[in-house]
Amino acid sequence: MAALTYKQAGVDVEAGDRLVDRIKPLAARTRIPEQLAGLGGFAGLCALPAGMKEPILVSGTDGVGTKLRVAIETGRHDTVGIDLVAMCVNDVITCGARPLFFLDYFATGKLDVAIAEKVIAGIAEGCVQAGCALLGGETAEMPGFYGEGEYDLAGFSVGVVEKSAIIDGSKVRAGDAVIGVASSGLHSNGYSLVRKALSQANIGWDDMPEDLGESVRDAVLRPTRIYARAVQALLLACEVRALCHVTGGGLPGNVPRVLPDGVGVELDSKSWPRPPVFDLVQRAGAVEEDEMRLAFNIGLGLVVIVPQGDVSTAMASLKESGEQAFLVGRVTSSDEIHEARVVFVG
Repeated sequence: MAALTYKQAGVDVEAGDRLVDRIKPLAARTRIPEQLAGLGGFAGLCALPAGMKEPILVSGTDGVGTKLRVAIETGRHDTVGIDLVAMCVNDVITCGARPLFFLDYFATGKLDVAIAEKVIAGIAEGCVQAGCALLGGETAEMPGFYGEGEYDLAGFSVGVVEKSAIIDGSKVRAGDAVIGVASSGLHSNGYSLVRKALSQANIGWDDMPEDLGESVRDAVLRPTRIYARAVQALLLACEVRALCHVTGGGLPGNVPRVLPDGVGVELDSKSWPRPPVFDLVQRAGAVEEDEMRLAFNIGLGLVVIVPQGDVSTAMASLKESGEQAFLVGRVTSSDEIHEARVVFVG
């Protein structure tokens, strides 16, 4: 019997080494002053920022969901890494934290170095946008576990916030202003419904519906917007009482997570524009509006609650950071909202 090698069993250690060599320059782009070591060791090292009195670490983990299926089917792998960073970092910043570093986990049946490099290049770009270090990660080659050409991603982000500056929504009061910050589109939620709706209507990735203004592929794979730098600037500009990352569950499912008992929000659904990709999906699947609001962000990726007196300052700060922001509603008392904590008007 011939001696069996690890490579014959489906795991190419040399390919993994080649990937590490390729991604070292990508990770170098993300280096921050607190970082103590580069890629290649068994663990990543990162110091806490100097001058903090009571630093609190804030962590988050997430994936990209079935948006990965679209990337694999269309052969476009350079943007889902941005999504991976965004889904983790946008959660971490809701506490008022500054993202420090990011770790990734890339798993596949057979390692294709070129594809993996594209994915990790996207992760590095996401870290640059967020201002955090790509501190390390893991590449797992698992033959027989994933189908040909398939891979999966998971991300892990750690940030830091001064204990006295933690944002937990406890200061939100009836009468406060609700500001919505524009999403780039679908972000990374609801893709099972997206794929089902488009398939049902026989809409392909290369199709270019007139009202969409671009290919379906481009619209559906547009990366999740990363709000980290805009939020850091906003926190210096005015009082922020709550921050909400709008993910799965939409506005009705996520906004209540940052509200204290006894209050809700009233949102004017005509106060912000809705990217046309949502109308495409809704039309293709004959999806009811209530279902759209539960599955998607419908145009708002981040919700910010500030005192009424800080509205103009907050809007100006977000605009200066390159974000589109809209005054979309107000915080209401329990007497006004009854059982529903998020009410749409208009």
